[in-house]
Amino acid sequence: MTSSATVKQALGAYGERRAAELLQAAGMVVLDRNWRCAVGEIDLVLRDGDVLVVCEVKTRTSVDHGTPHEAVGADKLDRLRRLGVAWQVAHGLSVPDVRVDLVAVLRPRRGPSLIEHVRGIG
Repeated sequence: MTSSATVKQALGAYGERRAAELLQAAGMVVLDRNWRCAVGEIDLVLRDGDVLVVCEVKTRTSVDHGTPHEAVGADKLDRLRRLGVAWQVAHGLSVPDVRVDLVAVLRPRRGPSLIEHVRGIG
C-alpha cells in the first residue's frame, strides 16, 4: 500500500471513529461498522430508537475538491438504501423505518475538526 493510500485510510478511520462518538453521544447505538457485501460497504449501522440508521461518513482535509456533502450523490444514496436492505437480510431483520444519514468530517491541517450530522439525506 502506498503512503498516500495509508494516509487516506487513516483519515477515513479517524472520521468514522469521531462519527461513532458523536452519534453515540446523541443516544444512538452502533450495531455494525464497516459492514461489507457484494453491493458495497456501510460505514456505520446504528439504532436511533426504533429507526435503523445507515450512516455514510465522509472525511476531508479541505473543501478544495468539494464538501463531504457533495460526495454523496443520487447513485451513492441508492446504493446505501440497497445496502440497508442487504444488512437487514443478512441479520434476519425487517425494520420498517430505515433512515440514511451522513456525518461530514472536515479535518483541516490546523485547528479542530468540524463535524456535522445530517439526518435523513434522501
